[in-house]
Amino acid sequence: MKAKLSMILMTVFFAVIVAACGQATSEVNSNQAEAPKAAESTQAPEEITVKHQLGETKVKKNPAKVVVFDYGVLDTMEKLGVEPIALPKDSVPSYLSKYEDAKYENAGGIKEPDFEKLNSLQPDLIIISGRQQESYEELSKIAPTVFMAVDTKKYMESFTENAKTLGQIFGKEDVVEKELAAINETIKGLKEKATAGGKNGLIILANGGKISAYGAGSRFGIIHDVFGVTPVDKNIEVSTHGQSISFEYIVEKDPDYLFVIDRDAVVEGKSAAKALIENELVKGTKAFKNGTIVYLDPNYWYLSGGGLISVAEMTKEIDNVVK
Repeated sequence: MKAKLSMILMTVFFAVIVAACGQATSEVNSNQAEAPKAAESTQAPEEITVKHQLGETKVKKNPAKVVVFDYGVLDTMEKLGVEPIALPKDSVPSYLSKYEDAKYENAGGIKEPDFEKLNSLQPDLIIISGRQQESYEELSKIAPTVFMAVDTKKYMESFTENAKTLGQIFGKEDVVEKELAAINETIKGLKEKATAGGKNGLIILANGGKISAYGAGSRFGIIHDVFGVTPVDKNIEVSTHGQSISFEYIVEKDPDYLFVIDRDAVVEGKSAAKALIENELVKGTKAFKNGTIVYLDPNYWYLSGGGLISVAEMTKEIDNVVK
């Protein structure tokens, strides 16, 4: 009897040990199965490499703290529902006036970034264009910096690439594709209309009592190169500040359309272009007689441009007057 009792006790003892070991093994396996999930949650954010005119920059997707120096990029971000933490506030376009609010930091001047402020903000991404080009190296030491100016010699290709890159960075590719499709559809109709009309045009910038002309390939050349309005003069010098001209030049060329951009209206806060342009000489041109002197909105044409909002509005402005 004692021997049988001992055998029973030993059997029970080993059964308990085996059960305990099985449970421990199960817990270990369960923990091991959960380990990859924990690892996944601590993985670094996804990165993309952005190739641009000044180099290549690795950018984290969906950056939380973005500083923007280009108003065209800012208006694309506005359309995508993404806000920056800072921007230059010395000449914000009126249609983006919400960003003058104190909750958005002032990143400095449009040509002179506030490096001390930027360092304190510790941004995840800085986006610049031509006016800040010389500061690229210094800005890159603060945060990943991407150059997103529009190449006016291939305006739509450059604008489209910038918009799609922003869509990738912020995970808004579908919104970008939809907006680009709408813009391209309007442009298609406008170009067909402009080509069929066969009329020419001259683009001028009014600045401090002086005027300069811009032709194909210039900062405003989208009117000719993309929208299809024939330039009245194919030999206008392509330069940042345009080709200085006289009122006699306008009379000589006698354009069907005279497109005017008033710089003083947005930089100096006073509009004087109409009084300057519509003088006795210009009143003898076809553009004046036919009511086709067109004053374009300088907020879109001079201060920004190259954004999903501004390009759409620029297209509409020309579409509304070309017949």
